[in-house]
Amino acid sequence: MSKVKKARWFAAAAVLGLALTAALGSSATASAQSVATLKSADLGALLGLHPDPYRYLPKAPSFTLTSATVRNGQGMPTDQRSGIFGAPGGKDISPQLSWRGFPAAAKSFVVTMYDPEAPTGSGFWHWVVANIPATATSLPLNAGAPDSTTLPAGAIQLGGDAGIARYIGAAPPAGSTHHYYLTVTALDVAHVDVTPATSGALLGFTIGSHTIARATLVSPTRG
Repeated sequence: MSKVKKARWFAAAAVLGLALTAALGSSATASAQSVATLKSADLGALLGLHPDPYRYLPKAPSFTLTSATVRNGQGMPTDQRSGIFGAPGGKDISPQLSWRGFPAAAKSFVVTMYDPEAPTGSGFWHWVVANIPATATSLPLNAGAPDSTTLPAGAIQLGGDAGIARYIGAAPPAGSTHHYYLTVTALDVAHVDVTPATSGALLGFTIGSHTIARATLVSPTRG
């Protein structure tokens, strides 16, 4: 966490605490104190910072996730945006991904791309790949093509929220910035029972008790 963000969170806690005390008098003391101890994620939400879709899940160790296509903290390149959803120049080409340093107990991986800020009330799953074998440590560029021939043997693409078993690129509404979470989740099982029709949310529920590590790249992309 940067010093600037910490300072903003602490400032928000102080301001909110003072506001409660001024509005409610001495009876607000306990409430003001509770505001100061809010989780940083909750204060971040109050300040309008981007949401973390994993903050309510059990904590999991991380490992190293890199991409030759997408840089953590930078916007999606044009090719990784969605022409299907009208992003100018978008080609819906999934990014290259590589991962290492995951637990030796990993028996399979799940790869996802999720936008928690999509105007749906429930976010948007852009890409979901399950049952990637533990021997795989990367996905090539455009592995998320329809009927992909470059996914590892046994891997399966789910339909995501577009209802199409493929990668759907970033498509933030014009004038807004959305944060796209590219995530690799390491599981302690070699296979989960899913089909292309399984939703990203149901897959998330299914793998919850099997998650042993998680690595994420975040791409803040301006529409």
